[in-house]
Amino acid sequence: MVPQADSLCELQLASSLKCQLEEAARWSSKRGRLPCGGTVPTIAGFLFAFVAAVSAQSRINLAGSGSNVAGPLFVAWTDEFNKKNPAIQVRYLPLSSEEGIEQIKSSSGDFAIGEIPLSQEQMHDPKAPLVQIPVLLVAVVPVYNVPGGGELRFSGKILAQIYLGAIKNWNDPAISRLNPDVTLPDLPIEVFHRDEGRGTSYIFTDFLSRKSPEFRSQVGKSASPKWPVGTTAKRSVDMVEKVKATPGAIGYVERSFAIRASLAFGSVQNSSGNFVKADPASMTAACVATEGSVRQDVRISLVDARGEASYSITGITWVYLPASGLSSERGHALKEFLAWVLEDGQKMAPLLGYTSLPASLASKAREKLGTVQ
Repeated sequence: MVPQADSLCELQLASSLKCQLEEAARWSSKRGRLPCGGTVPTIAGFLFAFVAAVSAQSRINLAGSGSNVAGPLFVAWTDEFNKKNPAIQVRYLPLSSEEGIEQIKSSSGDFAIGEIPLSQEQMHDPKAPLVQIPVLLVAVVPVYNVPGGGELRFSGKILAQIYLGAIKNWNDPAISRLNPDVTLPDLPIEVFHRDEGRGTSYIFTDFLSRKSPEFRSQVGKSASPKWPVGTTAKRSVDMVEKVKATPGAIGYVERSFAIRASLAFGSVQNSSGNFVKADPASMTAACVATEGSVRQDVRISLVDARGEASYSITGITWVYLPASGLSSERGHALKEFLAWVLEDGQKMAPLLGYTSLPASLASKAREKLGTVQ
């Protein structure tokens, strides 16, 4: 089987980083401790230690980790940026949103990526305050494998009932009522969900919690929910492969992964009662509808946004970075990379199936970047 594009990106990145991490381990074993502190090196810390030790003075090496959702795009971004900026080299390791936050909190790396908005405590931590900057719009879509099912409609309540285990069959009357023109098979629903720490789970459970009091009380909004039913898929690629291979399956994944895999995904009922499919227009509509609520710290939630054309399970990929404490040289290099992401990088996003920030939010993101010291 030929690996998918995003899988190839991860394999290539992992191969590249493996050599660097092994060298970092050898380097750190000679000294006992890593420059970033601690005796037990983290994945990002290994890379950070290595580049700090062996990079030439004429080149600055930056390391980041985090979201698997944005992994393929960040690999493409860093490759393109590195070609054009030989004096600054950036590497990114896809892990998970929660792991990315933990890495940057412990100063293991220069930046992190994720779909989980930072808490007030994380942004105002007296020891290591963090800043979050939006870089991308994302959409979590319900993907499914229903033989002869065609394009399906879902509501938040129906999805919540499926993920609570209350709706067990595709021909359930509740699903049929939403899809009167589709002949649904008598087929058990096979539920798939992500493992712990995932930004897609955070966005998905946020939406389900808003639409179902029962789901909110039993599961709630979380990047690591305790699912009452279903089988775990570790990565987005795993989710796509499991759903494609399992008749009757349902899962959730970022839109770009579904598109690259040619996997069916449904439209979702929004707050205006319309069934809307995720695409750049409906995701941008959700962002525009909530722009008035953007705070000074650029925090914003696009989930269940108002508007007839808004897609309800829209979210944001954030860059997390220290609010201060970077050396002037490293800080300048990091800001140069992120400024490129918010300008030229935005033009690359649609080429890989991702959705760029609307111009107004991108402008606010650049303003926020300018405040980082």
